[in-house]
This record gives sequence, C-alpha cells and structure tokens, in this order.
Amino acid sequence: MTIPQNPLLNDRDVEFLLYEVLDAPRLCELPYFADHTRETFDLYLQSCRRFAREVLFPTYRPVDASPPRFEGGAVAVHPTLKQVFQPMIELGVLTAARPADVGGQQLPLVVAMLAGAYLMAANLSACGYLGLTTAAAHLIQTFGDEALKSAFMTRLYAGEWTGTMALTEPQAGSSLADVQARAERTDAGHYLVRGSKIFISGGDHDLAENIVHLVLARIDGAPPGIKGVSLFAVPKRRHERWPEGGRLVPNDVEVAGVIHKIGWRGLPSLAMSFGERGDCHGYLVGNPHQGISYMFQMMNEARIMVGVNAAATASAAYHEALGYALARPQGRPLGSKDPRTPQVPIVEHADVRRMLLRQKAIVEGSLALVSTTARYADLAAHAADPAERERAQRLLDLLTPITKTFPAEKGFESNALALQVHGGYGYSSEYLPEAWLRDQKLNSIHEGTTGIQGLDLLGRKVVAGGGAALMALGGEVEQTIGRARRAGVEPAWCERLGASMSLLGELTMHLAEAGLRGDVERMLRHSADYLELASILVVAWQWLAMAAAAREGLARGASPAGFYEGKLCAAQYWFSTELPRAPALAALCRSGEDSYARMRPEWF
Repeated sequence: MTIPQNPLLNDRDVEFLLYEVLDAPRLCELPYFADHTRETFDLYLQSCRRFAREVLFPTYRPVDASPPRFEGGAVAVHPTLKQVFQPMIELGVLTAARPADVGGQQLPLVVAMLAGAYLMAANLSACGYLGLTTAAAHLIQTFGDEALKSAFMTRLYAGEWTGTMALTEPQAGSSLADVQARAERTDAGHYLVRGSKIFISGGDHDLAENIVHLVLARIDGAPPGIKGVSLFAVPKRRHERWPEGGRLVPNDVEVAGVIHKIGWRGLPSLAMSFGERGDCHGYLVGNPHQGISYMFQMMNEARIMVGVNAAATASAAYHEALGYALARPQGRPLGSKDPRTPQVPIVEHADVRRMLLRQKAIVEGSLALVSTTARYADLAAHAADPAERERAQRLLDLLTPITKTFPAEKGFESNALALQVHGGYGYSSEYLPEAWLRDQKLNSIHEGTTGIQGLDLLGRKVVAGGGAALMALGGEVEQTIGRARRAGVEPAWCERLGASMSLLGELTMHLAEAGLRGDVERMLRHSADYLELASILVVAWQWLAMAAAAREGLARGASPAGFYEGKLCAAQYWFSTELPRAPALAALCRSGEDSYARMRPEWF
C-alpha cells in the first residue's frame, strides 16, 4: 500500500479562495498594495508551500517526539528547529504583511496568511515562535516610542530576537483584571518589574540571542482592576546602557518551570519569574494603565493566528486521511457476494466518504473563514474610504471570536474523524493523526477559551454600536446570496441562509433586551450556544460564496469540473446537515433554559 504524499493544503483550494471567491488581486487597486500583482502573490505562495513540504514537514515528527529540555536553568529546543529557524526568517515569514518601511513585503494579510498556513500545517510549533515575534514587533511599532522601536522592534522584525506575550498569572488565569505583577518606576526612566507568569509560549529557548517579553504589570499605586494594568517590554537580556546600547547582560528573567503539553510540543510553555533579585528592567510601552487596550491588538492577531493554525492542522490530518482512504484496501461493496473478488479501497465505503466529506466541509469552510477575516483586516487598515475602513473593522471585530473558535472546535472533530478513518492505525504513534489531534486540542484553549470567545461575541461584538457589526454582516450575506442566485446555486440554500440570518438578528435583539434590563446573566447564559449558532451561519455563508464561485467556474468551462462538483457536494452537506441545527440552537438561547445556571456546586 502506497499512501500519496500529504500536500498539507490543496493548492487548488488556495487559488480558488484567493482568485475565484475573494478576488484578492482587487486589493492591488488600493495604494498600499499597488506594488503587488497576482504574480507576486503566487511567487510568495510557491516559496512557502515548497519550503513547507520539502523542509519543514520532515521536522514535525522528531520535534513532536522530543520536546524542549529544561537544563541548567535554560530551555534547549530540538536541533532540527535550529536548522529551519533562519531559513524561515529568510523566507520572509516575519514581515510578509508588514510595511516596507520596517523591512516588510507589504503583502495583503489574506495572502500572507494562506501562505503561512502551509507552514503551520507542516510544523505549527516552528511557526509559533515567528507568529509571536511578528505580533510583538507590531505592537511595539504601533504603541512604542522611538527608543523602544530602535531597541526592540527592529531586531524582532529581523528575526535576531523573538517575542512573547507574558499575560497570564497562576492566580489569575484568563482574568487579566487580577494581574498582580508589579512595576516600580526608577529615576533612570525604566521600571523594576517583579512577578510570576505562567503558560508563556516561547518564553525561553536557544534559537535566538534574546527574547522580548511583553509583560502586563501594575505600576505601584495604580488603580485596581483593568484600569490599573500597564504594558512593559522586558528583555531576557538588556543592554548595559539604556537607551544607548552596550553589551547584553542578564535582566533577572528566569524560567521557573516547563509545562509538559500534549500538543504543540516543539514550542515550550513556561512558568516565568521576573525580578526575583530586584533587577528586572522593564520599559513602559505607551501610556501608563493602558496595557490591556494595547495588548488587545496582539491578542486579536494571535486569535486569528490560532484559527489559521487550527484550520491548517485539520487540513493536514484531512489530507492524510484522504490519502490513506484512497490507498487502503479493505472489504468489498455491500452488494458483493463473492469473497474472491478483490478488496476495494476504503474510500468506496459510504461511511468513510461521510467522514471524509465532513472533514472537507469543516476544513475548507475554516480556510474560507480565516481568509475572509484576513481580507477584512486588509480593508480595515488600508481601504481608501474611511467609511469602508470602519465597516471592515466592525466585521473584523465581529468575526474574530468565530474565526478563532470554529476551526479549533470543529477542527478537533475533523481531526478525530481523520484518526477514525485510519482505524486501529489511527491511534498508534506510528501514524500522524494522533499527533495532530493532540495539537488541535490546544487551539480551543489558546488565546481565550471557547467560553471566553462566546462571552466576547454576544456580550460585546454583536451589540456594539447598536448592532452595527451584525447589520454589516447581514449586508455581506445578502450580497453573497445575490451572487449565488445569479450563478444558479440551489435557491433553497439562499432562502435557508437568509431566514437563518433573520433568526440570528431577532435572537440577538431579544437577548440584548435582557441585558438592557440589567439581567446580564440571562443574556449571556447560552453564549456558548450563541457562538455555535453564529459559527454555523457564518460558515454557511462561506459555503454559499464557494458554491457561487463553483457554479461560475462550471459555467465558463473551467477544469477540472470535478473540483467544482466537490465544492457543491460539500456545500450541500453543510446546508443539509449543519444549517438545520440553527432553529434549535436559537430556541435554546431564547428559552433561557437554566439547568446549569441553577445547578449548585454541591449537586455535582
């Protein structure tokens, strides 16, 4: 049995999204992207997919098998990561979507992100170091003063140093209002930072000379809660003289312990100690007490990155399962009576096709979702019309919790199906699906759990500005319905999606009224169910857009026709099996069903 080489992502899917669904080259009409064309997009995509398949993917198994070691107070990563780290920087991953004036290629995020998805599918841990570094540099670029940019941003974008987010504390978890790390201002202008952080991804390693931690802490005397949290750049090693420079010296930043993770095993997750000896220098980013608002830029970028990672991880497992199902002979057709007839590949069995089609619907729906979200990020930052920028920003804000959650939650289900397709081989470590399943589980926890994303979506995003973002989404869906009708897509799909969006709007108003009456608990009681409902509808919107593009492709005689027919089959699956769940979820949210709300701790 020869299993085909795993492509990680289907190149034709990526081209379909960029050029037939989203019309990415149209972004080149904007002044910011004017130097780009489809040719420059394709060059970068080709470079990344080649590197992912030929160089990065072979490192995945050994890195997963041998996590970083904590020895002598420092963390050492797998040697193969050192071999690919610098080539990844030279590929341009750190600055692909960053401005030319900081050394970037100024590519649209939608292009850079899909190119990066190949790399994430190949080895998500290796990509994690660079994703965090880019986001840290961008935050300093946006909010830091010139001294910080000169000292840190330039080196981060160059890949000389790496960056982290140091937010979570053992006693606080995701509740950043309870951060206790302290910062004391000195006459020299810097702050002395002291405190403990936990679950710090990439907090120590031997890939780069230095690491810049973006640390949330309270300046002595700051007000309690969110309004008293500030943001500091805290390097592992600091320059002997600030801001002039000089040699690098230890900055009283230590690793207190290593978290032994089930997945993402090549990217260390650490407990960190700052200022145990009273000599940890931190440099204020922006203004005092604005740390949470600043950090949300990096957090939201990281949430989208987690969604891309989740889609990429599900994609790698789906293609592995598809290759296995095409190659693995087992059993005979149901109507076959002669045991002497040859066995058939398991893809011939209807239940295997069911599992593969569900994976396809989830994976390709997720890739469309993250691509659409990235396109709104491009428009929010660079559209010529201020009103269009504002509208795109609303849509970006609304879609971010869905983009983070759907690929992670449904991606885990897709990964489980990939393992199931492999049968008994699937739960053995000799085959890759079990490793991707472990990786995927972390994505529903990284950068805010699913519960937090539901609270964010219903408690903030859909009601902000009097529901302006949800109305904007409704307008986008109506445009897609119009395109689908013109293309000849099944009319019932258009009608069902339109009715479901109306249902979502009515439900949102009903829940918002409860919030306005002061019953916030009642409003948010089923926020996780609301998030699932919104996710199903948003992905149905994506599948309607892909169905429209598929019909257009068939009408113009584009080939292969089977590619487009596969899209239509997957769209049919989503509209037939997932969208019908919308009324039940909406009814549950509206009902206020209170079983777990009234359940007392002692009753469990």
